[in-house]
Amino acid sequence: MNTQSPAPRASRSGGRTARRAARSASLPDHLRPVRPGMETTALRILSQADMERIHQTALAALEEIGLADAPPSGVELLTQAGCTLGDDGRLRFPRALVEDTIARANRSVTLYSRDGKNDLQLSGGRVHFGTAGAAVSMVDAQGRAYRDSTVQDLHDAARICDQLDNIHFVQRPMVCRDIPDNLEMDLNSIYATTAGTTKHVGVSFTDPTYVQSGLELLHMIAGGKEKWLERPFVSNSNCFVVPPMRFATEACQVMEECIRGGMPVLLLSAGMAGATAPSTIAGAIAQAVAECLAGLVYVNAVSPGAPAIFGTWPFGLDLRTGAMSVGSGEQALLSAGCAQMHKFYDLPGGAAAGASDSKLPDMQAGWEQMCSAVMAGLSGLNMVYEAAGMHASLLGFCHETLILDNDLLGQAQRCVRGIEVTEETLALDQMRATCLGGPGHYLGTGQTLSRMQVDYVYPEFGDRTSPKEWVERDRPDLIQKATEKKEQILAQRAAARFDAATDQAIRARFNIHLPA
Repeated sequence: MNTQSPAPRASRSGGRTARRAARSASLPDHLRPVRPGMETTALRILSQADMERIHQTALAALEEIGLADAPPSGVELLTQAGCTLGDDGRLRFPRALVEDTIARANRSVTLYSRDGKNDLQLSGGRVHFGTAGAAVSMVDAQGRAYRDSTVQDLHDAARICDQLDNIHFVQRPMVCRDIPDNLEMDLNSIYATTAGTTKHVGVSFTDPTYVQSGLELLHMIAGGKEKWLERPFVSNSNCFVVPPMRFATEACQVMEECIRGGMPVLLLSAGMAGATAPSTIAGAIAQAVAECLAGLVYVNAVSPGAPAIFGTWPFGLDLRTGAMSVGSGEQALLSAGCAQMHKFYDLPGGAAAGASDSKLPDMQAGWEQMCSAVMAGLSGLNMVYEAAGMHASLLGFCHETLILDNDLLGQAQRCVRGIEVTEETLALDQMRATCLGGPGHYLGTGQTLSRMQVDYVYPEFGDRTSPKEWVERDRPDLIQKATEKKEQILAQRAAARFDAATDQAIRARFNIHLPA
C-alpha cells in the first residue's frame, strides 16, 4: 500500500527537472563524485602472513628454478647484475639480488597523457580503469554477430574512450586484422590510438626491430625526441615471459629497446591457472609474482629506476573444458590477490579485471564485469586492465559495451571511494531539524541538494524510471541507446587528431591505413 503523503511526492516531482538539469551540467573536477586515481585498499583477501608466504615462495622459485630462454643480451645483463646461469640454460636469481632490486625499484610511476589533462599517478592504492587486450573480433551488438577487427575499429574505440570519463587509459584492445604486415600493424596501432585519444595509450611490438620505427613515429607526434622524453604518453605492454618460468626471447629484446627509448613498460605475466600456472589461486599468484620479480630485476639491470608496472595477470581456466574464464569469481580473486601483493612490495601494479566470457552485452556480461571490477578496485589495483568492452574471454570487443561500461565503472569507482564519516556526513543536525518540527523528510533540503552531485554517481544509460515511465518512453533499449551514443561520438572528427603538418609528415614517412 502506498503510504507516502501527497506533499513529498509533489515536491519530488516538481524538483525532478531541476535535478536532471543539474546532473547534465559538467562538474568541476574537485566536485566530481568519482575521478581517476581515487585511493583505497579496503578489500584485503590475503593476510600479512599469506602475503609473506607468497613472497617467500616466489623467492624460492626464482632461486631454485629460475627462468629459461633469456636472449643473449638478457643473459649478459642479468649475470652482471648477480644472476647465475646454470648448465641447463636457466638463469637463477639470488634472494639478496631480488630483495635489493625491490628496495631500489621505482615506487611511483606517472603515465603521461598527450595533453597533460589526464596524467595517471601510480602509487599506493590509487585506482585507474582502462582497456587492454588483443581481441581478434568485433562484436556487432545489434546483429548479434562477430567479424574481424580493423584499424578503423581500433581508432573508433580510442575516440569513444576519449569521451568517457570513467575510462582513464587506452591500452590497445584489439588487433588490426586488416593489416597483414606486422610492422605496419604495430605502427598503425600507435597512430590509430593516439589520433583517437589524448589519454595515456599502451601498445605492443611484435619484433624488436620495429621499436625504433615506433619511437620515430612517437617523436613526430610529440614534436621532437626531447618532448617525447619529457612526457612519454605511450607505454609498452610487454609479455616478457611465457609461463611457466620462461622468458619470451623476442619480447625481452623489445623491452630492452623500449626502456632505452624512454618508454614505460608493463611487465606482463599472463599464466593460465591449471595450464601454464598452478591450478590453485595462491599458486598462480605466487608464480606470477616470481615472474614479475624476475622482470623487475631485468628492467633495473637495463636502467636502474626505469618506470615499470608490476603486471601480474594470471587468468582463470574452466577445468571442465579448458576454456578461459575471465568472468569467474576465481578471476576476481586472482586479480584482487595480485593487487595486494603489489601493495606488499609498494610497487606500481596492474592486473586484468572487468572482462566477460559472455559473447554479447547481456546479463552474464554485467555480473561478470562488475564482480571483478569492484573487487580489483577495492583492492587498490593501480591499473585495472581489460576493464571495458571485452567479451568472449578476450576474443571479442564491443563499442556498445565500452560505452555501457562507462556507467558500470562509475558505480565501481563509487565503491572504491567508500564512505566518508565526518560531522557533516553523519548529519545529526539534519536529523534534528527534520524530525523535531521539520517536514519529516529530507527531500529538497539544502544539505540534500548540495550533496546530490558530490556523493552520488548517476548512470547515463542505466534506467531508473518506473515501469509506467518506461512504457511512456516507448520501452527504451539499453543496447540501442549505446549504439546511438556511439554514432553520435563517431560522427565528429576526433579532437585528438594531429595538426595538418604533423599528419602530412607522418603519412609521408609511414604507410598509414586510416583515411586522412
